[in-house]
Amino acid sequence: MTLKQFEHEFIAELSPLYDAQEARQLFYMTAEYVSGLSRAMIPLQAAQAVSVEQEGSYQNILRELKEGRPVQHIFAEAWFYGLKFMVSSSVLIPRPETEELVHWILESAATRKFSSFLDVGTGSGCIAITLKKKMPASHANALDVSRDALQVAQENASLNGTDINFIQIDILKYSSIDSYDLIVSNPPYITPKERLEMHRNVLAYEPELALFVTEEDPLIFYKSIADFALSHLETSGYLFFEINEYLGKEMIEMLEGKGFIDIELRKDMQGKDRMIRCQLK
Repeated sequence: MTLKQFEHEFIAELSPLYDAQEARQLFYMTAEYVSGLSRAMIPLQAAQAVSVEQEGSYQNILRELKEGRPVQHIFAEAWFYGLKFMVSSSVLIPRPETEELVHWILESAATRKFSSFLDVGTGSGCIAITLKKKMPASHANALDVSRDALQVAQENASLNGTDINFIQIDILKYSSIDSYDLIVSNPPYITPKERLEMHRNVLAYEPELALFVTEEDPLIFYKSIADFALSHLETSGYLFFEINEYLGKEMIEMLEGKGFIDIELRKDMQGKDRMIRCQLK
């Protein structure tokens, strides 16, 4: 069987779960992983027959994809802001929207030096590690309630050659004497009624602890982190959040009520309210 024939098979077999564009993207990711070819080279090798060993690898990966398992879990790795991260079912798979948040922080760092920062709910460590990689002089702390998540984050810090102080704690119970120029968080923010909108491979394979909040208090983590920031941000320090697209107005009102200034809500590349930046007076 040729590489092109496998592409057709992938798209057809995955059609119950993914649209054609998503299925094609999964094929290219699989082809890169199995063959070692670059994305640009795959079309040029489309007529080439694959080996028996490679055919077995393609079929095994296709079978797992049809079961709904995320491709990043199959490969045990994901790419974020040009860096490679190990992932498991203990952490969220790094997402493009979060890359946009990191990019906004780094834009802000061009005019406001961040000598220290805290990442709340670090998960895989993708935010903290990327920021530390881009701002190596900064002192970096990152916390998470999950011991398993922090183990993954520590491995990713080593993988990417970054020195970060990881702390296992629930932000709802955290106290500290440290202060920061920057606090950032992508906390749980999905409400139960939004489950129906979610892809089944997210629900089945990613940690609920990192995803969901109650319908009664969807801003619980944001309010706690904002309160923490009030007493732990340096003067004119920044607070950044990734947010629920449906709660932008509520987020602004909450931050205004706590006295934050220069509150800015930004949309992601999909046009959804996705991130907020504000400052301490």
